[in-house]
Amino acid sequence: MRRARGFTLVELLVALFALALLAALSWRGLDGMMRTREFTEARADEILTLQTGLAQWDADLTALVQLPLVTALEWNGRVLRLTRRSTASPGAGVLVVGWTRREGQWRRWQSPPATTRAELDANWLAADSWSQNPGDALRSQEVAIAPLDDWQVFYYRGDSWTNPFSSDAAAPLTEQPFGEQAGAEQPPAAPAPTRRAVGVLPDGVRLVLQLPASRAIGGQITRDWVRPTVGGGKS
Repeated sequence: MRRARGFTLVELLVALFALALLAALSWRGLDGMMRTREFTEARADEILTLQTGLAQWDADLTALVQLPLVTALEWNGRVLRLTRRSTASPGAGVLVVGWTRREGQWRRWQSPPATTRAELDANWLAADSWSQNPGDALRSQEVAIAPLDDWQVFYYRGDSWTNPFSSDAAAPLTEQPFGEQAGAEQPPAAPAPTRRAVGVLPDGVRLVLQLPASRAIGGQITRDWVRPTVGGGKS
C-alpha cells in the first residue's frame, strides 16, 4: 500500500503567503471603495446644503414684509438684513433675517418674532452686531450654509442691475405706529402726521457667490430673485 504524503513546510509557507497577499489586496480594494463612498457622500451633502441655503435665500426674499417707516431690505456691504413674515403663523410677528460672510462661511441669522416697534428695532440692530462680532447668544441663532470666498449683492432698478449703494427710489409714507393696519379707521388727531421718504423695494435682487475651488461646487454662482408683484412684462 502507498503511504499518504502530506504538505512540506515550504509548501505550507507558500500557501500562507499567497492567502495573506490575497487578503491584503482585498482589503485595499474594500478600503478604496469605502473611501470613495465617503467622499461621494460628503460631496453630495455639500451640494444639498448649498441648494438648501439658496432656496432659503429665495424664501426669505419672497416673504418680505414692508411696514410703514420700517426698512424692509438693506445691504450695507457687510450684511443683508430684511424683515419677513413669521414661519409659524401670520399673526406671530415679524422676523428679522440677516445674511453675511463671516469666518469664511456664508451664514444666516434669524431673530425671534417681533410684535412691537421696539422689538423690531432691537432685532434689526442685533442682526448688524451678529455680522461683526457676535456673542454666544447671537451665534446660537445662526446657521452656517457653506464655505465662501466672497459675495456680492445687486439690485434691479430702472431696468438695470445697480449697486445697492446707488441712489434709491423713494416714496413718501405716512407715519403710522408699527402693528396698525393701513386703511383702518384711526381716531382723529389734531396735528398732521409727519411724512418721511422710505426706500422702495427693488424689482429684483442678484446674489453672486464666489465658492472655493476645492468644494463640490466651486467658482462663481449667480442667483437672481424677482419680486413676485413685479408686472409690466418684465423678466
